Amino acid sequence: MAYRVCFVCTGNICRSPMAESVFRARVTEAGLEDRVEVDSAGTGGWHEGEPADPRTVSVLEEHGYDSDHVARQFQPSWFSRLDLVIALDTGHLKALRRLAPTEDDARKVRLLRSYDPAAGDDLDVPDPYYGRRDGFQECLEMVETASIGLLAAVREQLEGRAA
Repeated sequence: MAYRVCFVCTGNICRSPMAESVFRARVTEAGLEDRVEVDSAGTGGWHEGEPADPRTVSVLEEHGYDSDHVARQFQPSWFSRLDLVIALDTGHLKALRRLAPTEDDARKVRLLRSYDPAAGDDLDVPDPYYGRRDGFQECLEMVETASIGLLAAVREQLEGRAA
């Protein structure tokens, strides 16, 4: 059974699809693509069915990442099939924990930057949507750095599972 990770931001067109693409690349580089499934969603459905923001797409493509994405809204029923739900900021963290049907499900929700030891107390990935393109670059850098620690944590979880 695959280990399943879902990244969640507000509309699923900027931060979470970026995190999904970066983490999927890390999983592939680690040779774990047969054991780890990665996707993303938004806390709201405003952009459901739309592609990622063009600025997200261009930043991802410039750095060699896949940018094929269609936005969707996170559903509470997904908790039962997910191992980790990765929130991109504390607002998402709180919203997702409120949606969690059980305490066990609520414990699956973590902040992405909590996997970056250098992040300190500021664990939010700022929303670049209303800013300029350089905010998307900053977002990518935060996601790439945190993905290293997240991959290590997922690997540790996989050690306890049969291949």
